[in-house]
Amino acid sequence: MDLNLPKNVIVFDHPLIQHKVGILRNKSTSTKEFRELVSEVSMLMGYEATRDLAVEEVEVETPIARAKIKQLAGTKLALVPILRAGLGMVEGMLTIVPSARVGHIGLFRDHDTLQPIDYYCKLPEDIDQRDVFLLDPMVATGGSVVAAIDSLRKHGARHIKLLCIIAALEGIMKVSEAYPDVKIYCAALDNELDENAYIVPGLGDAGDRIFGTK
Repeated sequence: MDLNLPKNVIVFDHPLIQHKVGILRNKSTSTKEFRELVSEVSMLMGYEATRDLAVEEVEVETPIARAKIKQLAGTKLALVPILRAGLGMVEGMLTIVPSARVGHIGLFRDHDTLQPIDYYCKLPEDIDQRDVFLLDPMVATGGSVVAAIDSLRKHGARHIKLLCIIAALEGIMKVSEAYPDVKIYCAALDNELDENAYIVPGLGDAGDRIFGTK
């Protein structure tokens, strides 16, 4: 898909990510494998999404001599999955940033109006001092993500990045227009939504496939 995307949108082309996303799309992929792949893709995406974390130089004693090394400069991180599907991305991210705090935002889409309805929000008390990674495997219309960012901003969050596995172009554009300062990372970008606002070809309902429900 050859598109002129906003500068805040990054679509990954790494072969490992693309390979794993392809398996996620396959309807024959088991719940166990699907869940593991969501975690693995999230971890791979997390490496790139944390590329601009601040580092500082310190000295340590190796078994041979003193050496100057780089370490994270005390940046506080928070992972905030959008319930429930976003929970599947948390473990992979915690693998690379185990000290991050985890908040939760609960949203569901009204089947008639397709508008997001919020029902839960629990965030670290110092969310205003943390770099926030908002996690949602699927971005379709973008409404739920915009509502989640609205909530994060109301609670004081200033530095927010969105990580999603598959996004529809329509949804990504909506989020980018509402919040051009939020960096958006996605593993795959699809061009269409069907009449029920499901991503085409997508991978179905990510929450159902992660948790084995219908």
